[in-house]
Amino acid sequence: MNPSMTIVQTSLETLSVSDKRGRKLRLRRLTALDTLRLFKAAGPVLAQNGPWLSMAGLAFSVLEIDGVPVPPPATESQIESLIDRLGDDGLAVIATLLNDDSREQDAKEEAGN
Repeated sequence: MNPSMTIVQTSLETLSVSDKRGRKLRLRRLTALDTLRLFKAAGPVLAQNGPWLSMAGLAFSVLEIDGVPVPPPATESQIESLIDRLGDDGLAVIATLLNDDSREQDAKEEAGN
């Protein structure tokens, strides 16, 4: 598989996890386009705020909560609303899953070289 195919395949993969409240969350890693849209939704000031943007990126990765589709937030208030909806439990499990998945992906890529 060439690098472009790997990037496309990775962007299509979804991950599922349940948080401490028992909600099933389906998510995916952000693509470059998703990140660009996140910057646009955040606005010029918040796009420069690393901690805010990190938390917003976690929320932006959510596709479904308990099987109900979650549209990508398009404004600062929609991002904040989704963060509020996910709460600490949802955000923590998303961060853990994406971090663990990133390490696993790095190991797979390194093994192939």
